[in-house]
Amino acid sequence: MKARIGIIGGTGVYDPDMFELKETVRPFTPYGCPSDEIQIGTMKGVPVAFLPRHGKGHIYPPHKVNYRANIWALKEVGVERIISPCAVGSLQEEYEPGDIAVVDQFIDFTKTRDYTFYDGPKTVHISTADPFCPELNALFIKEAKKAKIKVHQKGTYVCIEGPRFSTRAESQMYRAFADIIGMTLVPECQLAREMEMCYCSLAMITDYDVWADHPVDTATVLKIMSENMDKIRTLITAAVPKIPEQRKKCQCPDVLKAAGA
Repeated sequence: MKARIGIIGGTGVYDPDMFELKETVRPFTPYGCPSDEIQIGTMKGVPVAFLPRHGKGHIYPPHKVNYRANIWALKEVGVERIISPCAVGSLQEEYEPGDIAVVDQFIDFTKTRDYTFYDGPKTVHISTADPFCPELNALFIKEAKKAKIKVHQKGTYVCIEGPRFSTRAESQMYRAFADIIGMTLVPECQLAREMEMCYCSLAMITDYDVWADHPVDTATVLKIMSENMDKIRTLITAAVPKIPEQRKKCQCPDVLKAAGA
């Protein structure tokens, strides 16, 4: 079974009530195994592939996720568009815990990851000036407004290596340039772009980062995630049936052509 829409997320995103499972597969990739089996089924009649980014039971920390294998495996089952829910911290007062941000830019502060499928002898320089799919972003913003979910239509995401959280000094530095902070966006989004896949990041804000008075801790993050996961599921369920089959309103399918590859 092929699925043109892929969802990369944690176990909280997956809900049997919104997803009718048809089969599970684990495609071979040149980069090893993906984080887990890909669950393929339908959502309101639309074929969808779901992959837990960190594996079932959250066994892979952010810096150990096999991002290349994950993206390659989704491509193998036919995925053209990726929806990527994630948890982030806030770097700005107005980006409040419980809000959703539709990411439109990123800054990369990771250090040890595999960032490209083109390790040689061929080198490809893709453009990431506007790294996210404008059509998907616009659709999710529209659906969030219809559902009366507080959504930020723009958000610059600074991606750090993890798994530790920031120091106060780092957090203050990031605040000057970004709105939210997390550990998983890079290289996931740029690998999807190299595969000419549309990519949309739905960032759920779980806390204020340590520039604020109260240091971030895992318990707080998990609590806010649990309280607000219904927002993500509502958005995905509403938007998936409205995603056009043809990709005519974005440049995502032509990324390699524009790079001269």
